[in-house]
Amino acid sequence: MTDTTSSQPAKAWSGRFTEPVSDLVKRYTASVFFDQRMARQDIRGSLAHAKMLARQGIIGAQDLADIERGMTQILGEIERGEFGWNLDDEDVHLNIEKRLTVLVGDAGKRLHTGRSRNDQVATDIRLWLRDAIDQILALIGDFQKNLLDVAEANAATAMPGFTHLQVAQPVTFGHHLMAYYEMSRRDAERFADCRKRVNRLPLGSAALAGTSYPIDREFVARELGFDEVCYNSLDAVSDRDFAIEFCAASALLMTHLSRFSEELILWMSPRVGFIDLADRFCTGSSIMPQKKNPDVPELVRGKTGRVNGSLIALLTLMKGQPLAYNKDNQEDKEPLFDTADTVIDTLRIYADMITGIRVKADAMRDALKQGYATATDLADYLVKNGLPFRDAHEAVALAVRAADVKGCDLPQFTLDELRAAMAHVPGAAERVKDDVFAVLTVEGSLASRKHIGGTAPEQVRAAIARARSSQD
Repeated sequence: MTDTTSSQPAKAWSGRFTEPVSDLVKRYTASVFFDQRMARQDIRGSLAHAKMLARQGIIGAQDLADIERGMTQILGEIERGEFGWNLDDEDVHLNIEKRLTVLVGDAGKRLHTGRSRNDQVATDIRLWLRDAIDQILALIGDFQKNLLDVAEANAATAMPGFTHLQVAQPVTFGHHLMAYYEMSRRDAERFADCRKRVNRLPLGSAALAGTSYPIDREFVARELGFDEVCYNSLDAVSDRDFAIEFCAASALLMTHLSRFSEELILWMSPRVGFIDLADRFCTGSSIMPQKKNPDVPELVRGKTGRVNGSLIALLTLMKGQPLAYNKDNQEDKEPLFDTADTVIDTLRIYADMITGIRVKADAMRDALKQGYATATDLADYLVKNGLPFRDAHEAVALAVRAADVKGCDLPQFTLDELRAAMAHVPGAAERVKDDVFAVLTVEGSLASRKHIGGTAPEQVRAAIARARSSQD
């Protein structure tokens, strides 16, 4: 049982109460076993706060020296795994403050002058999240680098492009991969933009109204590398927009990787057979010895739902809260931590998995023989020879129907057969010349799309060069 008559209260607020908190409530309300991961950020914030207090004459120079000495010891204990985390001390902040007071006495008790756990935890989360975003941005860069390498190696590797999962037009595998590069580029922009709003200092807002001590918040912001301070104390302690925004950026990134995963799974299926994945990213079956399962892409699909759920959890957490801080906000950390962990782990493994893709170019090429992939090229050919597009569309549709009946692809028609198939559209047949068959080749189709953003191999290589220059 807690000794409420002790000269050192068991809780930072225990003098107000006549009985100790029950063990059940302790376990239910404590956060120390998940928020201890912010210990390094908590110490950084406390050291900057202490330095400011000494600079403003609120605590003495010896107090500052004692706090710095004690925090150095505590940080070492944490890094060596020797720190004794205590459920009775509720959270990371009180655990560290209690240990500091044991080590340096009254100087440890003075550290909390001019602040509250409300602005302290808000500062810790922002420091922690800023570090996580920096790590995520670096990992996106690793993913992009490897993606560009594979795209460049396959800038001219022909494959079917799909809409509705039906063969649509020829593209190159490099062009297809570059679509995911563009998604990742937007992801990086979102995280970098989110970081700007994360990087604002709430410390100095105290519980909700600020403090009567002559603090210097701008000094603390500079010490901790924040771009600016939060300008309203009520908003500063209760705002979790930045965490929601981070989870939204994370959900979009995971959605992109989930889409990529779906394609890898589809392409790896023997029914498609466009690629194979390195064995280190796959598992077998406990009963079927022939199986090679794409477990990593499947788990990325599954974990995307987990990240989406964290976003909804945070939105729901905040939707009904009045100003300012409420205990509900303790529930922000586990979804946030889990989201960051999931994104970091996924990016790390995905960057490696990209290098383990083995492209089956012949299978991709063979698939282009199905679905009349160059039909649009034939329509464009007719338009360039003077036929209105709607008439050209109809003429090619008739040619496709005839090819379907014959069981062949468009390039397998003779010139006379192709003309005959289009005869019902006035002016179509006479516009088809011997040069039409060059248009109906895969290479001709690819090469014709040579504008910026097109799938022509030269444009794919140009896109890769632009991407690499932007990363330098």
